[in-house]
Amino acid sequence: MQKAGLLLGLCARTWKSVRMASSAAARRNPLENKVALVTASTDGIGFAIARRLAQDGAHVVVSSRKQQNVDRAVATLHKEGLSVTGTVCHVGKGEDRERLVATILDINVKATALMTKAVVPEMEKRGGGSVVIVASVGAYRPFPGLGPYNVCKTALLGLTKNLALELAQRNIRVNCLAPGLIKTNFSRMLWDDQARLESLKATMQIKRIGKPEDCAGIVSFLCSEDASYITGETVVVAGGMPSRL
Repeated sequence: MQKAGLLLGLCARTWKSVRMASSAAARRNPLENKVALVTASTDGIGFAIARRLAQDGAHVVVSSRKQQNVDRAVATLHKEGLSVTGTVCHVGKGEDRERLVATILDINVKATALMTKAVVPEMEKRGGGSVVIVASVGAYRPFPGLGPYNVCKTALLGLTKNLALELAQRNIRVNCLAPGLIKTNFSRMLWDDQARLESLKATMQIKRIGKPEDCAGIVSFLCSEDASYITGETVVVAGGMPSRL
């Protein structure tokens, strides 16, 4: 009986060691040999995503509208030993993208579609790829006073479905991230007002503001081979805030 117990204990420890080693090996560089282009990535959620993708082995191209912001982000990530380059890209300017009308809908929806169209040929050359569109929980639960923003984010959910269908035959997956209330400069108007913040927290199961890093790991997963059978989906990262159309 004692021998049986010792044997079972040894087997359990061995199995645990194998699982831990397997998990560590799988997580070491899940995006090795991948190239990631992250737009609006010098601050907030975009920067956290760029950092996480680089940490997971990808070579990351960060971009923003201003050269000084790009330089700062690249320098920060280089100091961390990450493989990063930078480029200036204002998706609302004709010289950086196709000419667009500078409205919220154009910047958020048309520019996303045009940017995807621009990178598809390069993805095909590499044998496929993954596109992750960033929407918002506002697509499901509109934020007061942000009508055009809410509408364009809802449109991105439909764009994700449509692009996933169109690009599947090219081995390109398209998914979407819908962050909730994340503590960034962009969302300051929502969390800087204590009364509004408490009202929003009341709709969450997890009673705190999200961090950019809460989104970054999800994007890395969607870009990795672990998500190779996932396309056309939207992952809501909103602390349990209701998210149904």
